[in-house]
Amino acid sequence: MPRIERSPRTEASHQSRPTPLDGVDVVLADLDGVVYRGDDAIPHAVQSINRVQTSRRVGYLTNNASRTDATVAAHLTNLGLSVAPDDVVTSPQAAVKLLIDLVEPGSRILVVGGDGLTTEVERAGFTVVRSADDAPAAVIQGFAPQVAWTDLAEAAYALRAPEGTDGIPWVATNTDWTIPQARGTAPGNGTLVSAVHTAVGRLPVVAGKPERAIFDAAATRFAAQAPLVIGDRLDTDILGANRAGMASALVLTGIDGPKQVLAAEADSRPTFVLGDLRELFAPYPQVTISEKRGAKLVAVGAAVVKVDRNAVTLARRGDPVDVLRAAAAAIWGGGVPIYALEVAPELYASQLSWAS
Repeated sequence: MPRIERSPRTEASHQSRPTPLDGVDVVLADLDGVVYRGDDAIPHAVQSINRVQTSRRVGYLTNNASRTDATVAAHLTNLGLSVAPDDVVTSPQAAVKLLIDLVEPGSRILVVGGDGLTTEVERAGFTVVRSADDAPAAVIQGFAPQVAWTDLAEAAYALRAPEGTDGIPWVATNTDWTIPQARGTAPGNGTLVSAVHTAVGRLPVVAGKPERAIFDAAATRFAAQAPLVIGDRLDTDILGANRAGMASALVLTGIDGPKQVLAAEADSRPTFVLGDLRELFAPYPQVTISEKRGAKLVAVGAAVVKVDRNAVTLARRGDPVDVLRAAAAAIWGGGVPIYALEVAPELYASQLSWAS
């Protein structure tokens, strides 16, 4: 979605209100769509995270299984962050932890994926194989740009269970349907997992977001007591944080935008909605609800959204993200599914139309 262009709120105003960082001891940040897109940093992300690091531990969670923790750390360092490999928790790391409980030590494992996955499998003492003919004890699958039909076919051959048996274990690093790239949005590991699922008629155990395994691994590694998860996707970052009992912030610099926020199911709703990472330090605006002539008015900052029967409209313009926050509060708190509401397009259209 288009990046929000506006001036951030100053910390001098409304200091009595907490910021999203208040009470937080560890920030767990997603990467694609939060810190960078492709090779380039997202505006304000590096400066904001460096500021967070002056007072709190920062860890990075990624479902992308194509790169090692060291490679990710080097990329982030090149962007201007101070990151060691141990600061990065990858879905392959979480997947291998699951694998350890499923097979014998030193087993042969059929790996579908790249260096990010093979490195972790070998680090755990397993033997990497690439063919079903090598009699693997399990299949582990993660995204890599070079994964081909032949790799998926070998996984399907290995996973086909003989009559009357459950077959060998299958672990997937993640099931993200898409992955953001510099040129746009591309198919993710979920698409590749689905292809194998279609062939074998069974589903894998999943380690990455939105499953708890990667969040639990991060909480343990960083000794987090009150973490804040920052992500750009409701169906992975935010859903996973909610499942793990962690506070969450959706930043509108990646995959999910206003329309997805308003339609979010209860288990995928973030604690905070941020335009960009500068707002981590700004007092988070309160939601005020009132009634006028039988209609409900939901205000956030200067923005006011009106709910009159099944119609949700913009009653007063304000900061674009405050408009979204007010609309979300109105819809989420109304007890009526969004498909039964008439939602004015200006509540979820591009920021340019909001600001006009």
